[in-house]
Amino acid sequence: MISVVVLISGSGSNLLSLLQKSENPLYPAKIVAVGSDCDAPGLEHAELYEVDTFVVHPSQFSSREDWAKTLLANVLHHQPDLVVLAGFMKILPVSFVSALKGKLINIHPSLLPEFKGAHAVRDALANGASKTGVSIHYVDEGVDTGEIIVQSEVLIEPGDTEHSLHVRIKTVEHELLAQTIEKIAYKQLPVAKL
Repeated sequence: MISVVVLISGSGSNLLSLLQKSENPLYPAKIVAVGSDCDAPGLEHAELYEVDTFVVHPSQFSSREDWAKTLLANVLHHQPDLVVLAGFMKILPVSFVSALKGKLINIHPSLLPEFKGAHAVRDALANGASKTGVSIHYVDEGVDTGEIIVQSEVLIEPGDTEHSLHVRIKTVEHELLAQTIEKIAYKQLPVAKL
């Protein structure tokens, strides 16, 4: 059984999916805390499942480094084996990433290296792509540049809007993230120990 801290910034649909999966006693991961950089609506999922939450607002700090130091302290307090960025919309400084190297993963709604950044679904549509998908990758010092762990393709259908495409991508994200964490827990994928 591995312990997981999830960081979110929004509605937390991937978080909710993971919380539901972890209700199964055979699922090899336990979410020990959920953190955010804002009063994210998704924190309510954690509270519903009686999982610890913490919020570290960047606006309350004089520098990005100070904010990240406090965020990291909150994460490390829970002694996680794995930290998952699931819709966490802040770029983390090198100090944070280095402290969690090899055990910090992110889920991204495109087939990286295509369509990096915050608007991947919109960018895929704007570029007339015929397919996009989901990537789960280790986080490094760049934006969506870390080593890819796994990807899954999603075809773009005629008439797709940003919303309709995002809905289909989310469905794939939920399953892929749960499966990836399971493989990490069973040591079928590498993850560093603290």
